[in-house]
Amino acid sequence: MTDVGFSQSASSILNSYLRSTRLTPTTANPKMRPQFTPDGEASTSARHHSVFPGPLGSYDDTDGRRATSLSPICPDAPGLSCYEFAATPGVPPVNPSLTAVEGIEVGHYTDLTHATGCTVAICRQGAVGGVDVRGGSPGTRETDLLRPAHRVDRVHAVVLSGGSAFGLDSASGVVGYLEEEGVGFQAGPALVPIVSAAILFDLGLISSEIRPGPEEGRAACRTASNAPVPDGTVGAGTGATVAKGRGREFTLKSGIGSASIRLPLGPVVAALVAVNAYGGVVDHRTGQVIAGPRSEDGRRMADPVDLLLEQVQDAPGESMSNTTIGIVATDAPLTREEANYLAMLSHDGLAMTVRPCHTMRDGDTMFALATGRHLGIFDLTTLGAAAAEVTARAVIQAVRSATGLGGVPAIGDLPND
Repeated sequence: MTDVGFSQSASSILNSYLRSTRLTPTTANPKMRPQFTPDGEASTSARHHSVFPGPLGSYDDTDGRRATSLSPICPDAPGLSCYEFAATPGVPPVNPSLTAVEGIEVGHYTDLTHATGCTVAICRQGAVGGVDVRGGSPGTRETDLLRPAHRVDRVHAVVLSGGSAFGLDSASGVVGYLEEEGVGFQAGPALVPIVSAAILFDLGLISSEIRPGPEEGRAACRTASNAPVPDGTVGAGTGATVAKGRGREFTLKSGIGSASIRLPLGPVVAALVAVNAYGGVVDHRTGQVIAGPRSEDGRRMADPVDLLLEQVQDAPGESMSNTTIGIVATDAPLTREEANYLAMLSHDGLAMTVRPCHTMRDGDTMFALATGRHLGIFDLTTLGAAAAEVTARAVIQAVRSATGLGGVPAIGDLPND
């Protein structure tokens, strides 16, 4: 209850803050989204089209802009909103994903044949890190060193992986890759990359014998770039599912999603979340159930919390087969204590959208990264509110952009009636 209450407060703070700044309406809403090709040129490709409300107005994930919304004035182009700025000829598009934070590269390894994968976020110059682990069944690596009072104050990569505990091996491949790239913490004669990781349980959606390991971690690193992050049934979200309150046969396919906000004072806050929750997913702005346990005929979804409270026996489903893991990042120059604070508040975004959240059947883990590239002023309270908001949007995007796999349908596969 504490998380939910604070989440509502966080959203109120962010809304108040944005109302106090100059706002400009924009209605840009093209049907194709710019993507970056290997040679740096922008191209367009079709994407899932979904619109959901946020504190700045209705967010249209087709192009990362807002449809009929209010947007903050872009600091790079006074007189234009950030989204009008993105539509200006000759100006690069706004990036609505984790790589909107300067200094972060993201890459995926995806195995659709076995329904598993991993995702890596690389900070070649290092980033101040934080972490908050909740739920009863976490699986993590190198989390203690991110907490205050420990010596190492920078992290060079965070790995999100499927494969349950086996998937933690993928981080070893990332360590080896970064060492070869000359990225790491100088410890005497050795260069030691600091790589934290968290895993989710996707075993058995198709296969339980093939899991991400060191080679898969390296493969994710080789695809890493600062281009907008692909979302849906990719990377760590390849085998993710949600809404397990009636058992696996009534679940829905989820994935990995991302979102970003550029605040009026200049700092960027973004999130990347792989959603594999026991609970369902709701739109935190409307209260509408987006992904809930399916009915016998597959035509309706139940409210996941109502269903749980009405059960007269133990809730179905494996007790350790769930977990939502993710990263919230900013270019603001945070201390380690502040980065841990940001990780803590990002869990409010999970509580706003995942119902129920932080259960004994989940191992919810959120990392925080602060690259320090923004040299202007910032407000930590507003950053915390933004962290909760982008995390909530990323959760929704993970579900809305997913495609069915392994016989589990995505919400886009369900009947419209």
